[in-house]
Amino acid sequence: MNHSAPRRRARVRAPELTGKGGWLNTGGKRYALTDLRGRIVVLDFWTFCCINCLHVLDELRELEEKHRDTVVVIGVHSPKFVHEAEHRAVADAVERYGVGHPVLDDPELATWKQYAVRAWPTLVVVDPEGYVVAQHAGEGHVAALGRLVAELEAEHAAKGTLRRGDGPYVAPEPEPTALRFPGKALLMPSGNLLVGDTARHQLVELAEDGETVVRRIGQGSRGMTDGGPDRARFQEPQGLALLPDGTVVVADTVNHALRRFDPGTGRVTTLAGTGFPWRRGDATSGPAREVNLSSPWDVAWWRGRVWIAMAGIHQLWAYDPGDGTVAVTAGTTDEGLVDGPGDEALFAQPSGLAATPERLWLADSETSALRWVEPDGSVHTAVGTGLFDFGHRDGAAGQALFQHPLGVTALPDGSVAVSDTYNHALRRYDPATGEVTTLATDLREPGDAVLAGDDIVVVESARHRLTRLRLPGEVVKVPDAAHRTQWEEAEVAPGRLRLDVVFQVPAGRKPDTRYGPSTRLLVSSTPPELLRGGEGAGTDLSRTLELDPSVTEGVLHVSAMAASCDDDAANEYPACHVHQQDWDVPVRLTATGVDRLPLVLAGMNDA
Repeated sequence: MNHSAPRRRARVRAPELTGKGGWLNTGGKRYALTDLRGRIVVLDFWTFCCINCLHVLDELRELEEKHRDTVVVIGVHSPKFVHEAEHRAVADAVERYGVGHPVLDDPELATWKQYAVRAWPTLVVVDPEGYVVAQHAGEGHVAALGRLVAELEAEHAAKGTLRRGDGPYVAPEPEPTALRFPGKALLMPSGNLLVGDTARHQLVELAEDGETVVRRIGQGSRGMTDGGPDRARFQEPQGLALLPDGTVVVADTVNHALRRFDPGTGRVTTLAGTGFPWRRGDATSGPAREVNLSSPWDVAWWRGRVWIAMAGIHQLWAYDPGDGTVAVTAGTTDEGLVDGPGDEALFAQPSGLAATPERLWLADSETSALRWVEPDGSVHTAVGTGLFDFGHRDGAAGQALFQHPLGVTALPDGSVAVSDTYNHALRRYDPATGEVTTLATDLREPGDAVLAGDDIVVVESARHRLTRLRLPGEVVKVPDAAHRTQWEEAEVAPGRLRLDVVFQVPAGRKPDTRYGPSTRLLVSSTPPELLRGGEGAGTDLSRTLELDPSVTEGVLHVSAMAASCDDDAANEYPACHVHQQDWDVPVRLTATGVDRLPLVLAGMNDA
């Protein structure tokens, strides 16, 4: 067999890039795919609420740097929430998360539909001649992309169709603000405020006025370095929690770690995490410095442990300072809104924590929900119904709505304040009455709030400041607004529907069958009556579903996993990889609908 010959790939002409919001990070220039001929283009379909999308942004950094003269990454921002369709919000997110490539703002999902994308994140590779040659849903595909890029570079260099040179990225001008997209804050015993200055990768201590900078902790560049305030480095730090000994635990989100800051010495050390993200199959408990974490977004001291909102894998974990271990406390890594015992509960990107003696409150951002944990570990929901319903509605908790809240604060009267981030509001839930009210509006993307005497200090992330409000204050009346995520429905025929999850083992790998079948497929529906047959778990990535003709519309929930290992006979311990993605596919049953539903996990849908 001739191993030097290039592999034949399916090629489809790439649709043009269109987006009503225009371009970011290009110095004002608009681009068409023809402008990028000769370059390898990676389209990253993302939305800034999605933690898996943020993981992919970080994964792509090394690929972009290594192949900067041949590869152009284009972020195609494709919103889920109403707020994410605002151009200003997209521009803020691009800066906040340090996106180092051009971004097309596509608020109406025009390019998303042209490329038949069905999941965040999805990566599409376009070769130098303008053909789609690969598509990958989910995270963890960068190694396979790197091999494909190397193949495309060699192939098109030989053909004379590869064009090297500088890319279209133009860095924005830095803004001279004291804080830049601060995430969360903590009231210190001194009365000063400690802030996670997320976009500048630092902690900042402010005086009691919330404005005067007392000191900065960290170099201000991405990294994971322990040491004094001038040596330490963070990556997008978020949540902060005060420990009984006076030190502070920091959720160092993009480093997938917990750090400890000693206010007395200014020194930063690492408490938990390895610097690498948790992947399926990794340990879920053990010595804290030996276990991988995944985008810890907030931390809280509760009942003798540091509880962790592990946004990256939809779980709660806890760090025990007594024995220096971490362990999962609730959640399965599947995404959703399910109450019950901790090991059965489902979360969707938990992002904010607040402890009271009786309860641990949490903001579950992707379900726009307020939830709590009891001392026995059971999980309950106060406000929120699921992944698709959000808005701004006050009243009884059963019908009240939030929009992607990131923070929660326990108030002295037993109620809780919710930083309702995408509604630009501070809300209040009272467990005694079961009512939700609005405390303040016109707060630009509030991510957290802390009590300071009779005031509440709100972290206005997109205004780069802390804002002090009087508490309790007058409740603000706002008009109700309710929304559902607007995804394009798939028109399918009633009766038998063939579900095919497309997975082509990347070049240089083989299926990982060490522990049984290398694939897993889980299917359910909303409402459950939509599926007459085909629900449940199995190992085949193709399955025939039976749809009830009397249920005219609903959502198919599909979760797929495929494992592969490097195919190298000379390596006794090859690296292994897990590809995983969840889809929520709205369907409408119609006599003229299709009888096959393909979902691409990795590869090309050639059928």
